[in-house]
Amino acid sequence: MIYVALSTFAEYDDSAVELLRSAKIPFTTNRLGRRLKREEVVEFGAGFAGIVAGVEPYDAGVLEALPGLRCISRCGVGVDNIDLVAARRTAVAVRNTPAAVIQPTAELALAMILGLARNLAFHTDSIRGGGWSKRVGVLLGGRTAGIIGTGRIGRRVAEMLCALDVAVLGADLRPDLDWAARHGVSMVTTEELLARSDIVTLHVADVPGQPFRMGPEAFRAMKDGAFLVNVARGQFLDEAALLEALDSQKLAGAALDVYSDEPYRGPLAGLDNVILTPHVATLTRESRARMELEAVRNVLSALSEG
Repeated sequence: MIYVALSTFAEYDDSAVELLRSAKIPFTTNRLGRRLKREEVVEFGAGFAGIVAGVEPYDAGVLEALPGLRCISRCGVGVDNIDLVAARRTAVAVRNTPAAVIQPTAELALAMILGLARNLAFHTDSIRGGGWSKRVGVLLGGRTAGIIGTGRIGRRVAEMLCALDVAVLGADLRPDLDWAARHGVSMVTTEELLARSDIVTLHVADVPGQPFRMGPEAFRAMKDGAFLVNVARGQFLDEAALLEALDSQKLAGAALDVYSDEPYRGPLAGLDNVILTPHVATLTRESRARMELEAVRNVLSALSEG
């Protein structure tokens, strides 16, 4: 049997439901309409061999409390919410859907960069408040963008920016030099990237033993008047240090889709040179449908292998 923990499963497309039905494997879905808490994962997941998962917690205690579980199929790319060591120990296969998140996340990053360049947040706030204030923007063409983390999403963002006549720098622990050469991307150190980039966008992964975090030192190293975009992970960014960099006008603006604590209720929401979205990088109809379908295929495949 399969339990679907996603609170919005099949909200935009029913292909994944049809696949489950055609597989003739009993399944149950999350009826609460919200993310499951730890104790609820244990309660509702009991007796199921597979779970189609969101970002609810699967720590060692949860996995040990679900002895019949054989697969967690994450609808999305991040598996930070799953104790992978405990999963291996309890013989629980972990799958995810990395390909489906590339285009929507890259498109949001590009939209944020364009929004910062043309002061869309400021101009929208002005008109909504009954005003007609104007703030000069900048063109992207001829500027330099730094991509920290040139994995699948970072590479796609770089390719989009190159098409807009932006010079692109990349920094990565394991750079793909062949890809960089083909697309005219210069791979440099993170320090050089920060010093040279008009726009810095974060696409790093959570690598055990090699933590990444943008803090006060990194902001001091950035160009005056640069923009920062984060659609990766909230823990990669010191929000207090970012606020200070914006208040001091070291940075001209920032755009965030992820936060250290969600829902975000912090002071960045009061700045008119900041774009904030509620963790929606992968939330398009097309990508959501593809993620769900791939997650269901993954769990069916894992269960058939056992």
